[in-house]
Amino acid sequence: MTFRQALAVSTLAITLGFGLGLARAEEKTDCSLTTTRTACPGQEAESFKKCDGKASCSKSVPADSEQACQTAAVEACSNDRLTVTKSKVITATYKGKALKSKAGKPDLCLDYAKRDAEFNQCGAAKK
Repeated sequence: MTFRQALAVSTLAITLGFGLGLARAEEKTDCSLTTTRTACPGQEAESFKKCDGKASCSKSVPADSEQACQTAAVEACSNDRLTVTKSKVITATYKGKALKSKAGKPDLCLDYAKRDAEFNQCGAAKK
């Protein structure tokens, strides 16, 4: 094998190695959250901005167990844009298995402690 051939083989191996490393780094985690927002009247563009203008979108989040995935989903229910987003529904899967709220429902925001304070507040700031 000539030096040039060895260099080409080494470069190819390194490139493939980096490519595989990048592929692993970009793989989705085992926890997938799907968020569906309901916007306050007239606030659809702003409310849906986090989903590229759509009411619903999914994203993967790091979680090493069903419980960690469920906790991430409930935490994602927080709403600090009270006059922009009326409510959220978040469903989650861990390794393809659908997770349920404590009441056995798909919407994990049902378990969010601040749900009453942060949802359905569209007109609250104007009063």
